[in-house]
Amino acid sequence: MTNTNGTPFQVHVLIKENYSSWCIQMKAFLGADIWKLVESGVDEEDDVAAAKKKDQKVLALIHQCLDEKIFEKVANATTSKKAWDILQTSIKVLDKVKKVRLQTLRGEFESLQMKESESVSDYISRVLAVVNQMKRYGEELNDDRVVVKILRSLDLKFNYIVVAIEESKDLVSMNIEELMGSLQAREKN
Repeated sequence: MTNTNGTPFQVHVLIKENYSSWCIQMKAFLGADIWKLVESGVDEEDDVAAAKKKDQKVLALIHQCLDEKIFEKVANATTSKKAWDILQTSIKVLDKVKKVRLQTLRGEFESLQMKESESVSDYISRVLAVVNQMKRYGEELNDDRVVVKILRSLDLKFNYIVVAIEESKDLVSMNIEELMGSLQAREKN
């Protein structure tokens, strides 16, 4: 692809995670006059035949810049405006679903507690499963927050170990693997 100056310009493939930057790239690539066509559709004052021809080229370009799953959503769109509107709506729906799922995961993270019969390794794996899901949905969780969560939610039989770790280690710089090693070493005693 080339821009209006004839220099190479590449628009990335749209995936769920890059919608905002993809939109900016598409708007820059298309330029103001063509972008107006996408945003407003074919204007009655324009040369309708020429505008429709441009619109079909833009629609083809949009199709080329979509991954397979997203392409299926706009495959039946007959104009670039319709395709763009479908993309905006579907991405907004995905964002809402993502936010709801993240809220659910945050609640799950906060309510995690080690079960009496659970091993340290199993409990930390359960915590990390939730943490990894949260990260996939865009949550930024530092190790120190996870370390503190694990220490605060261990079974009561670990209270003396938690106190020893808090007094002897720097929790801010401690990573999850170190914590697991410390807990597992003392769990066997």
